[in-house]
Amino acid sequence: IYKCWYSPFIIGDSSKGMTIAERKEQEYGKHFREMGICYATSEDGIHWDKPELGLVEYDGSTANNLVWRADRSVEPGKWKQNWGGPHGTGIFKDTQDPDPARRYKAILKQKLLSVAFSADGIHWGPAIHCPEANSHGDTHNNAFWAPTLGKYVAITRQWKNISEKWETKEGPYIRLVARTTSDDFLNWEPIEIVLEGTDDNQQIYAMPVFYHAGVYLGLAAIHDQETDIVWTELTWSPDTETWHRVQPGTPLIGNDGVEGDYDWGCVYAAANPVFLDDEIRLYYGGSDGLHTSWRNGFFCVASLRPDGFAGYKSADGSVTTTPIYNGNIDLRISADVAHGGHLIVQILGVSDQVLAESEPLTSAVTDRVVNWGDTSKLGELGGAPARLKFMMKDATVYSFVSG
Repeated sequence: IYKCWYSPFIIGDSSKGMTIAERKEQEYGKHFREMGICYATSEDGIHWDKPELGLVEYDGSTANNLVWRADRSVEPGKWKQNWGGPHGTGIFKDTQDPDPARRYKAILKQKLLSVAFSADGIHWGPAIHCPEANSHGDTHNNAFWAPTLGKYVAITRQWKNISEKWETKEGPYIRLVARTTSDDFLNWEPIEIVLEGTDDNQQIYAMPVFYHAGVYLGLAAIHDQETDIVWTELTWSPDTETWHRVQPGTPLIGNDGVEGDYDWGCVYAAANPVFLDDEIRLYYGGSDGLHTSWRNGFFCVASLRPDGFAGYKSADGSVTTTPIYNGNIDLRISADVAHGGHLIVQILGVSDQVLAESEPLTSAVTDRVVNWGDTSKLGELGGAPARLKFMMKDATVYSFVSG
C-alpha cells in the first residue's frame, strides 16, 4: 500500500469557507497554530483513506488519523511554547537499519532539530533533541540513508542575515539549504550551508532530497519574496554537498490556474517520488493562496514520463558526450520525439570520424535498445571509450545507459 504522513495545522485560524473577496477583507497575521502529524493510506495512490487510529486526542475524541501532536500533559500553556507541536517533519522507512524498532525514522523541529523512531510509522517514541546540529529548521526537514556515503544525511533550513548582524536580529533574513550527517541517526554533525538562491528575492524555502540513478535529486521549493508564490524546481548533487540547480527560474512543478485554484499559490513537494513502470509520481502539497496569506491546502500529484526529470531538447541541433561508450554492449535510450521529428545517435572516433550511426528514432521511447547500421569500423576503437553524438530534430533526450 501507499503510506502518507502529512502535517496540517490542526489548531489555527482557518480560511475554510472564505471567498476570495472575504480573504482580502480579513487581515491575515501571526496567530497561534499547532501542527500535528496525520497518516493516510491508499491501494492505488489516488484514492486515500484516513483511518481512525484511536491514538491522539483531538477536540475531545481519538477517532482521528493523528499519530502525533504536542504533549499536553505538561503545565498548561507550556506546550504552546514547544513550536506548537511537531514542526516541519520528514518521515521515511529505513530498510537498512537492523533494529526493527527503528524501521521508521522522523526528523523534525520541536524546539530544536530532533529525531524520533517507530516500528510501524504509527506508534512513535519521544522526540530526541539534536542540539549539535544547531538548525533553524522550521520547515520541511528530511533525512535519508546515503548509499554512496554510508551514513545518514539530513537536509534542513538555515537563515542568513544579509546585514551580517544575526546576533542582533537586525535586517532581512535569507533562507538557506543546510546539511548535516550522522552515522547512527542520533548524533549529528554541525550543519553546513550547501545551497542558497540566486538572489535575495527567490529564496529556497525547503528541499526534499532522494537518491535515484546514481545521483541525489532535490525538489527545491522556491519562494518568490515579491509575488509570495512558491513553486518547485529540480536540483541535483553527486554527493549531497555540492548542489546544482538544473534550470533556475523554471519550475519542475509550477503554479497553475487563477487565485483559488488548488495549486495557484504554492507547491511544496514531498520527499519520496513513486517510480512506476510507466510514470513517475511526484506528490506535493498545493495551496490556493499565497504563502503568507489565507489559503487552503490540498494533497496533489504530478506525473513525469519514465526518466523524465530533465532532458536536452532541440528543434534542430546536437549534443556530444565525453568518451563514455566502448561499442561492445547495448545502448538503451529514453527520449521523446515529436511528430515529423527524429533522433539519430552516432559513435565518434578520436578524430570525430563517424564509426557507426543508429537507425532514426521517430517516436517516444523508454529504455529502447539502439539499432546500429554498419558497425565494421568499431574495431578502430581498440577497446577505448568513444563519444556519442545525439542529433535531434524536434526531440528531447532524457537518459541513456549502456549494459
